[in-house]
Amino acid sequence: MTDKIYGFLGLAAKAGKVVSGEETCERAIKSGKAKIVIVAEDASQNTKKKFGDACSYRSLEIRYFGQKELIGRYTGKEIRSVVAILDQGFAGRLKEMIDGKGYENGGVRIVES
Repeated sequence: MTDKIYGFLGLAAKAGKVVSGEETCERAIKSGKAKIVIVAEDASQNTKKKFGDACSYRSLEIRYFGQKELIGRYTGKEIRSVVAILDQGFAGRLKEMIDGKGYENGGVRIVES
């Protein structure tokens, strides 16, 4: 499932619906263009806090997913800690995919008792 998420992120990047890098993402958040922000799990604690606070302040969805190197590779860039998705459709599907990762039972979450 993780490969599918990276692949979908790459598709969004090819469509021109992704911005990456801290400064560019920060501008997208402040301007209201960002629909969801994805921060790499191996990003620094300062980066996680900075974007967590910015998204919380603006009631914007944020997800912590992936590795900096792979996010950069799939978006056609160097290492990237942060990406912002600018399209609601791509954002919604990425959110579903990230939230559902590890639950590959036909899209249904099975809760163990």
